[in-house]
Amino acid sequence: MSNAGMRKKLLVFWRAWVKPLLIAFAILAPLRSVVADWNDVPSGSMRPTILVGDRIWINKLAYDLKVPFSTIRLSTWSNPQRGEIIVFRSPADGKRLVKRVVGVPGDTIEMRNEQLFLNGLPASYAAGGTISSESAFVFDETVADRTHPVMICPSRPAIRSFGPVRVPAGRYFVMGDNRDNSFDSRYFGFVARDSIVGRATAVALSFDREHGWRPRFDRFLQDLL
Repeated sequence: MSNAGMRKKLLVFWRAWVKPLLIAFAILAPLRSVVADWNDVPSGSMRPTILVGDRIWINKLAYDLKVPFSTIRLSTWSNPQRGEIIVFRSPADGKRLVKRVVGVPGDTIEMRNEQLFLNGLPASYAAGGTISSESAFVFDETVADRTHPVMICPSRPAIRSFGPVRVPAGRYFVMGDNRDNSFDSRYFGFVARDSIVGRATAVALSFDREHGWRPRFDRFLQDLL
């Protein structure tokens, strides 16, 4: 093949494939950085709310607008509230984690034998069922008029009592719904406001890793409470 023929083929390849892909990347990458993204869940620290194999939708505009690919905030219109599920960079190693906000700036948080106390008031619990294969128990926990499920695994070693601790300005106290199997603020401390990526709002897709990645259609597009 002549040099002219080779150049013509390369030009066609550039126009038909490379250029459209580069344009799509140039548009989608900033959108994922600033507007919305999704996150695979590799661990069970948020069970029973979020399962291993869920792919959750992250609203990155829930609290603020950032410069693409940075933590620089251009504008802020809200802050995380108690009970919301957030995605943030871990203070321990910088990895992205998914946890629930338990305490906001100014709150006093305490736990006594698995029971949570917020500003001196105890959370209430209603039995939600058991997972017999794991000797786990599910309860509906209500704190400050917000209710969500939590899972307790008595046989696991875990921090079941702590505090009271006061959440400082610009910081948040987070915990996993799987209380006895979660690496959270009990271990790495408070989460800085600047390290919060966005709010997890829904399960976009879900696949059962233990059964050949079988789709769990009942979890598709399920809102996270």
